[in-house]
Amino acid sequence: MSIKSTVSKYKTIALVANSTWNIHNFRLNLLDKFIGEGYDVIVIAPVDQYIEYKEKYPAVKHVALRSLDRDSTNPLKDLVLIAELTRKYKRLKPDLVIHFTNKPNIYGAIAARRAKVDSIAIVTGLGYAFIHNGFIKSVTTALYKYTSKYHKKFIFENIEDRELFENKNIITKGQGISVKGCGVNTTYFRPYPNEEVNEAMIFTFVGRLLYDKGVKEFVEAARIIKLVHPKTQFWLVGELDPDNPATVEKDELIEWVDSDIVYYHGFQRDVRPFISKSDCVVLPSYREAIPRTITEAMAMAKPVITTDTAGCREAVEVEVNGYLAKLRDANDLAESMQKIISLTEEERKSMGQAGRNIVMNQFDDRLIANHIYDIISKI
Repeated sequence: MSIKSTVSKYKTIALVANSTWNIHNFRLNLLDKFIGEGYDVIVIAPVDQYIEYKEKYPAVKHVALRSLDRDSTNPLKDLVLIAELTRKYKRLKPDLVIHFTNKPNIYGAIAARRAKVDSIAIVTGLGYAFIHNGFIKSVTTALYKYTSKYHKKFIFENIEDRELFENKNIITKGQGISVKGCGVNTTYFRPYPNEEVNEAMIFTFVGRLLYDKGVKEFVEAARIIKLVHPKTQFWLVGELDPDNPATVEKDELIEWVDSDIVYYHGFQRDVRPFISKSDCVVLPSYREAIPRTITEAMAMAKPVITTDTAGCREAVEVEVNGYLAKLRDANDLAESMQKIISLTEEERKSMGQAGRNIVMNQFDDRLIANHIYDIISKI
């Protein structure tokens, strides 16, 4: 049963995010689903280089969001954001607004209330604000609790984030529901032959270079492994994020590279060649929604290692498609790497194929889009 036959007033849906990059990387499956079901779709987000997505989706109306500063803690800026969103919602008159990430979820809720528009929050991982105890966490929690009543539904990208909001009474019982992350395009991320023969094992970290992503633990584990297996290679693929307070210091990155602990490949728009050449993909993150890097590697039939923490553990069946290391523990991470090294080539291939099967059955982006569509249809 479609949304239209269940809730006839929903004809135009707006997606609001903190960057066009977010839409381009994580939400195209929703654009495909909503457009395919005949809905008019509006995207409201700050414009960046990823506005190129419009070439594939000319029917989508993109409206620039000018006042969103995702890392600012200035309340005056947030008031300006509320005012801008309110104006846009009143002018565009969407029937439903779907918000992504913390600031749109919080301040978009107030704007939707003022504009008398139905609203949903999709919590895409709790990130820095919830990983670090302190003032920002307290304020973010309080703001979510205050504005939660303005959302029809909260959709969480893992089970534990939903449980956290329920246990802290941020949302009411039954207001939240979980899905399996944002999904992976299993056609784009698929196994393809690696024609090169590696002289030694390659472990690869893919993601923004943030301490909260476990980059330092990855490097320290690399030091440990290299004492026993000196030819083993450790690759970093990703960019520094200077606007994030958890970003890796440039001097420290240079020290890691100069000491031959890691190879730094920088930011890559297409990470598939690096995943393909790797024997194992590693993300020792402190907390995720569902780790996209890990599910992309699984889709490409690679064994994975991540941490035994919220979101990350939902992607891994231990000894089936990978391993879970203890949080913030480089020694335990090195032990997991050693387990991968100790496997035969056939055992690693079997583990990778098991990961591919898990993604196809649980994390395919079309499954996730259908799930979110079904949630909306029941509101």
